[in-house]
Amino acid sequence: MPIFWATLLEAIQSDPNDCRHSRNCPMLPCRKQNPGSHWSMKKRTSTVSDGLWIQANGWIRKPRTGGFALCRPPGHHAHPGHSSGFCIFNNVAIVTSYLVQQGKKVLVFDFDSHLGDGTSRICEASDQVLYWSVHQFPAFPGHGWINEIGVGKGKGFTLNTPLPPGSGDDLFWAAFDHFLPVAHQFKPDVVAISAGFDGYQYDPLLDLNFSLDLYYQLGRRLGAEFDRVFATLEGGYNLQALPRCIYNFVAGMNQMPAPYLESPTQTGSRLWETFETILYGGLHELAPYCRLT
Repeated sequence: MPIFWATLLEAIQSDPNDCRHSRNCPMLPCRKQNPGSHWSMKKRTSTVSDGLWIQANGWIRKPRTGGFALCRPPGHHAHPGHSSGFCIFNNVAIVTSYLVQQGKKVLVFDFDSHLGDGTSRICEASDQVLYWSVHQFPAFPGHGWINEIGVGKGKGFTLNTPLPPGSGDDLFWAAFDHFLPVAHQFKPDVVAISAGFDGYQYDPLLDLNFSLDLYYQLGRRLGAEFDRVFATLEGGYNLQALPRCIYNFVAGMNQMPAPYLESPTQTGSRLWETFETILYGGLHELAPYCRLT
């Protein structure tokens, strides 16, 4: 799995007089930008997006290869008309839209532990994209519940799997295994992964309890379950742990030994009861649109 770096950071105006962030809500986008910075960012984003879809084309033709794009800023909160949640342009949605135009069915699997509300909104009316998000709820951006399943001809093609705060590895795998058959029934031509690592147990922004082992095993599972897979980096805010999370995930995708070892985490019985209610509610919402056996 090749890894390449894509960044827009140099395009952001760093002068505090030109770019102010809320101290109370770190997930808010820039409120004010240098008038020239948008065009500078647009030019750089064009380069990033071109690189992503060129890579995606190559992955389509070579079913057993993949790629991991180290994109900064991340993208899955960005909407067509505005930025949000550290995200300026929606990297994975740009590539997904391109692939759909080429006649491909795309599964977008988003395991960043915030809902990718921008990606969800962009894809919600399409029956050529299955958007599957596993995220903490409640958390920013404030929605992503089980009854949000798409609109119009895209109804039944949005799959939200909200996890209660405090969830560990075991609960993540229960969610993954219960809804994986839906992803297989979709029969995607390409799998685009929004790879966020803010569910790690020592991440400062969220309250999930995932281990390094989860990210390694998730890479292994995704690499074994699907052909034609690529990933783009989303969140992850423990800067000491983030490289370890990424290396473990990429090693798993390549069926290589885990670079970093950490014991799987467990979830308390009360959270399991909460999750089971969510799980069966989600299965009920999707039952009219897919076979859940």
